[in-house]
Amino acid sequence: MTQLINCPRYPQVIVISGPSGVGKDTIARHIIELYPEDFYFVVTATTRAPRDWEVHGVDYFFVTSDEFARMIEGGELLEHAIVYNDYRGVPKQQIRDALASGRHVIMRVDVQGAATLRKLIPNALFVFLTTGSEEELVHRLRERKSETPEGLNLRIATARLEHQRIWEFDYCVINPDSQQERAVREILSIVEAAQCRVKQSPVVL
Repeated sequence: MTQLINCPRYPQVIVISGPSGVGKDTIARHIIELYPEDFYFVVTATTRAPRDWEVHGVDYFFVTSDEFARMIEGGELLEHAIVYNDYRGVPKQQIRDALASGRHVIMRVDVQGAATLRKLIPNALFVFLTTGSEEELVHRLRERKSETPEGLNLRIATARLEHQRIWEFDYCVINPDSQQERAVREILSIVEAAQCRVKQSPVVL
């Protein structure tokens, strides 16, 4: 009698990227809240100052430039880049620990960081998150009230350039206002489909 072959299933790394203001943090957090036992959200280190609503160790690890430099020298970061004049980087150990526990890993990074991660983790799932329109994106950025007029213009100009790189991603998910559940469902469907692939390989860092 021929023995059946079982298809292996490995925890996935989901890289959510896109312009500032599309809701990367919100969508990632919502998935974690729904399935805390199945997903882990990687907290990025940054040298920028926290916004009023942000919490150290939850939204970002807010560190000094000297601390960030030590992390680079110690090989603690999977990738790092300058984003709007501040450094951001992804700590490796969080990812290793989460994958070892069997959980899927969600990373939210800028488009530049996603390009770097594509080289480092080619079997990750790369999702470009966007809004329904540019007008909607501009409205969100203005509502945050965290930018100067010059800073807002820079983010809008950068968003236009980042949209031109959408073809570097595996999937595009639209996150319209007041319809976050749809975006969450689509990302969960992407993860489920990836786990049903016949050819899979574990993520190795």
